[in-house]
Amino acid sequence: MTQHTERFDTIVVGAGIAGLTAARLLARAGQRVVVFEARDRVGGRVHSERVAGRVTDLGASWIHGITDSPVHVATQALGMPDVEFTMGSFQAGGKPVAYYGPDAVRLSDAAAESFIADVAACDARLADVIAGIAHGCSYADAVEEALAELGWHADRAERVREYLRHRTEEQYGAWIDDLDAHGLDDDAVEGDEVVFPQGYDRLASGLAAGLDIRRETPVSAVTWATNGGVTVRTSGNEYAADHAVVTVPVGVLKSDAFVIDPPLPDPVAGALDRLEMNAFEKVFLRFPERFWDENVAAIRRQGEAGSWWHSWYDVTAAHGEPTLLTFAAGPCARVIRDWPEGQVVDSVMGALREIFGDAIPAPVASHVTHWQDDPWSRGSYAYMTVGSVPADHEVLATPLGGVLHLAGEATWEDDPATVTAALGSGHRAAERILGTEIPIDRLVA
Repeated sequence: MTQHTERFDTIVVGAGIAGLTAARLLARAGQRVVVFEARDRVGGRVHSERVAGRVTDLGASWIHGITDSPVHVATQALGMPDVEFTMGSFQAGGKPVAYYGPDAVRLSDAAAESFIADVAACDARLADVIAGIAHGCSYADAVEEALAELGWHADRAERVREYLRHRTEEQYGAWIDDLDAHGLDDDAVEGDEVVFPQGYDRLASGLAAGLDIRRETPVSAVTWATNGGVTVRTSGNEYAADHAVVTVPVGVLKSDAFVIDPPLPDPVAGALDRLEMNAFEKVFLRFPERFWDENVAAIRRQGEAGSWWHSWYDVTAAHGEPTLLTFAAGPCARVIRDWPEGQVVDSVMGALREIFGDAIPAPVASHVTHWQDDPWSRGSYAYMTVGSVPADHEVLATPLGGVLHLAGEATWEDDPATVTAALGSGHRAAERILGTEIPIDRLVA
């Protein structure tokens, strides 16, 4: 039998960046706030592993553009050193990239520059196509229309087509036919991208300092009333508050394990229905020595051989030893989901040996993530299915009854699927509850 034990001004569900941001701002405004977190740690999908002196960001890694970034302001205020690595948004150029053709031979500088120029030309055409495309078209539909208008020969078009397919997978963990044509509308980076050699989770621990956080306390139900107030149920207890901020990922929101009563009304329910959790995993390989060129930020393989393993990023500067990062995304991530880690590593190494030869060393350490199997996320982040519109992100954050607020990366239109989105959505929820603007620098001042 449940018992009413405590009452709060606001209950926050989830101690990821969105939840911690909202809770911290509300607490600093004088509210009595509690955060319920299902995991035994804070950070949510910001998760840094520390083993044998190595720090590995298993979830979020990058700030995708530090210009005017509130996340960068926070990380700097918390004294978090960062390393510039402007490749996290799958650029074709910018940083030096070693491109290897379908024959596993590295492209000449001239051939690589020509390919990069082709990607830029297609992107420019693609922007116009997407601006005028019919509702309900996929990103693949838009790409095909743009390529048709460019009129390139088959091989030239195929190289760009596969690049755009891989960009879709790496940006949203979705197959190109499953992503709405507008699913990459937010794909822009302002300023350098940076990563964190001491772990991105220092942001979460910094925001969590001083808050009332109940770890290992999953929430099973949130009841909200149009006449005011919310009730939050955990295992064996109920808690009451004037407001609730629910920051669980889309994968949890759509599951039977998490109940909102009464159910989300339209248009919020429709917006949620059109968003889906992705399949996106990281594969880290640490080596005893570097076997790739020192002057490249990434290695990319073109052609059919690169269908799964096509891009490797040199993250040595952030990890302190020769390290490559690749991604299993979309169909690949779903197929390897149940593979033992050794089988995944062997598959990736097979692709690297096609390029660099059989004599390259085996990795001394590896890590493959399993966000698809995490019951508290059920994937890495959300993407727009075909038929969704960018505004669905904002619609999902519509306050309900003046008491229930959804927040998290999926509820932010300008830059969804990022820590920036999570932080921004938590800030917005706090402002809506307090009914006043809150300077974002108050978060870490």
